[in-house]
Amino acid sequence: METVTPNIFQYLDFRHFLKDYYREKKARKGSAFSYRSFSRDAGFNSPNFLQLVMEGKRNLSTDGIARFAKALQLNKEETRFFTHLVKFNQAKTDAERNRWYKQLAQSRKYREIKEIERAQFEYYSRWYYAALRELVLLPDFTEDPEWIGDNLNPKITPKEAIEAINLLLRLGFLTRNEQGDLIQTERNLTTAREVASLAVANYHRQMLQRAADSIERTHYAHRDVSSLTVAISEEKFTEAKRRIQEFRRELNVLLSDDKQTDAVYQINFQMFNLTEVPWPA
Repeated sequence: METVTPNIFQYLDFRHFLKDYYREKKARKGSAFSYRSFSRDAGFNSPNFLQLVMEGKRNLSTDGIARFAKALQLNKEETRFFTHLVKFNQAKTDAERNRWYKQLAQSRKYREIKEIERAQFEYYSRWYYAALRELVLLPDFTEDPEWIGDNLNPKITPKEAIEAINLLLRLGFLTRNEQGDLIQTERNLTTAREVASLAVANYHRQMLQRAADSIERTHYAHRDVSSLTVAISEEKFTEAKRRIQEFRRELNVLLSDDKQTDAVYQINFQMFNLTEVPWPA
């Protein structure tokens, strides 16, 4: 059976890469390749260290990364990408993950293979990309960078407006009709699984800041900011979370069907703990 050596630049999870690498090697070499032989080649005393890393039971240190890269027979460029990939996956905070993702995105081969995922990550990294995508639905929308910048709140620069339009067109989130006007392709979006968690976390941070700013920036008649502080059990938390998700879906269906839009709004839902949580995550 013909096998294909996994391409490291196609992965955003180094453990998935290791699993595919192991399966390919095992299929090609049979009993001549094993966890023990890999550990020996990498210079580890533990005969099943590769398996433990693949299963997420062990992390790789800087020295471990170098040893794995050698045993995987990665070249210089692949080793650099593998190093950044491990650090991206093992990062403990979103700030660290963002820093290492930027390093990954600088790889030319990754950009060639994962252009759409990279662009989707960028889409969620700027609050006004989503806002501009909705702005085109307004009856008085004008594809003029200065008009777009002035009509978003807070304002953006014409340069940022042009970059946003280009990204939305490249992703296929916007297209042009027969008259050449910008229109939406779909009302609802999904993003690539591999980057969704970090990208959406970045997006939510920005929108939470926009919500905080609206208290000073927006007249109370044009906003609704409210909160509720309660003590609850795990059972009631789960039920409250389910109801919020259900209401969000219903609201999305209701508002997405609006054919006479006048303004673009952001609707946030937040439910978070103010004490330590005793039940498991």
